[in-house]
Amino acid sequence: MSEIIRINNISEVHDYFGFEKPKHPLVSVLPIDERMTKFEYGDFKYAFSFYQISLKSGIKGNLSYGRNSYDFTEGTVTFIKPSQIIKVENSEDYQGGSGWTLIFHPDLLRKSELGRTIENYSFFNYEVQEALHLSDDEKKLITELAHKIEQEYQHLIDKHSQNLIIANIELLLKYCQRYYDRQFYTRTNLNKDIISKFEQIMRDYYQSEKPQELGVLSVKYCAQKLSMSSNYFGDLIKNETGRSAKEHIQDYLIEKAKTKILGTNESVSEIAYSLGFEYPQSLNKLFKAKTNMTPSQYRNLN
Repeated sequence: MSEIIRINNISEVHDYFGFEKPKHPLVSVLPIDERMTKFEYGDFKYAFSFYQISLKSGIKGNLSYGRNSYDFTEGTVTFIKPSQIIKVENSEDYQGGSGWTLIFHPDLLRKSELGRTIENYSFFNYEVQEALHLSDDEKKLITELAHKIEQEYQHLIDKHSQNLIIANIELLLKYCQRYYDRQFYTRTNLNKDIISKFEQIMRDYYQSEKPQELGVLSVKYCAQKLSMSSNYFGDLIKNETGRSAKEHIQDYLIEKAKTKILGTNESVSEIAYSLGFEYPQSLNKLFKAKTNMTPSQYRNLN
């Protein structure tokens, strides 16, 4: 089992990679140069107590996710939230890369609106292979924002500095959200294939014994079957269909329940258990929310 190395503040990062002391205790923009790309990370896992946004360029070779190529091999952006466990693999492809890493401690945001809303940026929960891939113009724009953040803390810090730093971080995140939406949109044919696979997963699940073994089908199960994180999968489905993955599963469950209610003599309890519900009341509650009637009322109505 790999040892976990915990790095708790911005100053420790600078010391770890041999950078000069940070100009600001809670935020820094570091270049991705040989100090990082040729660093011997070893067989360790790392946990950082701060947010990281990294733009990596100049990586050799093709990047791929599953059997599909990424949209851009230049300008790959990854997002890491505090306490997320990562492992860095030293590879020839990573050597020679360039770019920058923006790191900022949650304490920087504590009293700001961004501190209350940053959890809404779900891409901090994506897996590394679900990175954001930028065009040259997109890469230029967010790099300019990173430089503005750097310029703010490089100068004499005054009463406006923190608000301006936070404002630029928030603007960077908003642009990244836009670019992720573009990435979902431009991959629409691939996404439709994923939706078809999602529908097949639902069918296969409820044609097997898995509901009795594992319970009601979950978004996490579907995402794992598609080799995705739950957040990325959920955002993809939402962007493509306008409805959440959970809503799709619930609608599928209701249709299965309706078929069993009208096509069999099974009791509502038996139907609930066959669909993976631990308690019949859970099916009753969902059915009532979706149809404005209980399963028994639906059976008697027809």
